[in-house]
Amino acid sequence: MLKNAFLMLLSLAIAIGGGGASVWYALKIQDGVGAIRIGQWTAFPDIGTPAADPYSKARVAREGVLALGRAEGLSFVAENDVAGDQLKRECSYRIEGGFPTARFWTLYAADQSLGVVETGKPRLAALQSYEVLRQADNSVIISVGHHPMPGNWLLTDGSGRMYFVLTFYDTPIASSTGLSDVSLPRIVKAGCDA
Repeated sequence: MLKNAFLMLLSLAIAIGGGGASVWYALKIQDGVGAIRIGQWTAFPDIGTPAADPYSKARVAREGVLALGRAEGLSFVAENDVAGDQLKRECSYRIEGGFPTARFWTLYAADQSLGVVETGKPRLAALQSYEVLRQADNSVIISVGHHPMPGNWLLTDGSGRMYFVLTFYDTPIASSTGLSDVSLPRIVKAGCDA
């Protein structure tokens, strides 16, 4: 009888632990149910709509974020560069290319919780569309790193993993038909501090 009770408790512990771990993993990864990927960038277009899947709803509830509806905008998150390496705060990067049509967009370097990276300086680790310098072909080159750089510079500081969050507001790409022809800027590693 004691053996049966022990096996039942062990089975329950494995089931509850395994179920909890699988839900945690599903909510933690950037690729998941309802995700779309464009280059290094991942978005969940249905996250702020009634059609959102249960995992997207749980992600919003856990993170306590205000999800944008389809008519309001769309957020993309990047966790890797073009070579497939994880983004790190101790490295410098170039974000280069064209940006889709939008009334306004923001870009910021994020920590594990997708909050803005703390720089310890008055300058935030964020840029927006009204303050960037554009190339002749309307593309943008943004340098990311610890040290000041000419042109568009996104300050980062510290060490560890980093993400980029790119949010477009009032944009036609938020509709389901607009995502097929979208190209987003590339993230290229320029070097790392030793």
